[in-house]
Amino acid sequence: MLDMKRLRLLWELSARGTVAAVAEALNYTPSAVSQQLAILEREAGVPLLRKAGRTLELTAAAEALVGDTEGLLAGLERAEAALHRGLPEVSGSIRVAVFQTAVLAIMPQALRRLRTEHPQLRVEMVQYEPEQALRETWARGFDLVVAEQYPGHAAPHFAGLDRQPLTSDRIRLALPAVGAGGEAFDRVRTLADAADLPWVMEPRGAASRHWAEQACRAAGFEPDVRSETADLQAHVRLIESGNAVALLPGLVHVGPGFGADAGAERPGLRLLGLAGDPHRTIFTAARAASGGHPALAAVREALEREAAILDLA
Repeated sequence: MLDMKRLRLLWELSARGTVAAVAEALNYTPSAVSQQLAILEREAGVPLLRKAGRTLELTAAAEALVGDTEGLLAGLERAEAALHRGLPEVSGSIRVAVFQTAVLAIMPQALRRLRTEHPQLRVEMVQYEPEQALRETWARGFDLVVAEQYPGHAAPHFAGLDRQPLTSDRIRLALPAVGAGGEAFDRVRTLADAADLPWVMEPRGAASRHWAEQACRAAGFEPDVRSETADLQAHVRLIESGNAVALLPGLVHVGPGFGADAGAERPGLRLLGLAGDPHRTIFTAARAASGGHPALAAVREALEREAAILDLA
């Protein structure tokens, strides 16, 4: 009989592409992964891997095993969920991937709620870029992801992941408070008026960067991006200090000292609405096979309750 743990390694190799990536994801050494795959190949009695340069490729037999293993892994998740549904208290461990603004605005209150209502539940949170986190959740690196989607920029879809809407927040042009940046900033009334100002944006490849550049181009100019950082708190500081402008989603303005109203302006910022009133969508995604797990349902419920408290419209 084939060993399930070794089948999982073969599935991981199919999903991640290299032995090194599998080893890193599962906290093994590359040599241990290779040894276990070699044992699986002997157990199967047919070639499962072939060398292609410096990498390994799966044979047709291995691809067939991977397809069946996906069903087995999903079945194990459904069985675990059924087992936990029979327990008197919500328990277990849920690993969540969250992007930065959700970490700051939603997660602290949600974690506190979960600790109070479900003390036997362990929640591990990792800040992760949404597109990578969606793939890692599909690959079983996380149980749940809180992700974002900008208007006209669809987040990747992975088979077997279900999505549930969490909230949405308005995107606006953020400028320094009047007098903090000088006359050039103070006279801005529309996005087009910011054509000659310095901009801060997330690095290339980020959905927010692509959306912001397209918005500027639609307004008739190419943004002069002088600062790049994935840290939106850094965006805020650069704007407050009169060094840049940016297109920021409302969740950035929720946090200690700013209350729950994302429509209110921060003291150091001036916020201008955009044509069409664009909103960013925030959603959760988890593997459908684990959707019935009480622990996962409890985390999603806590997130939904905290998101509902925020005034992001």
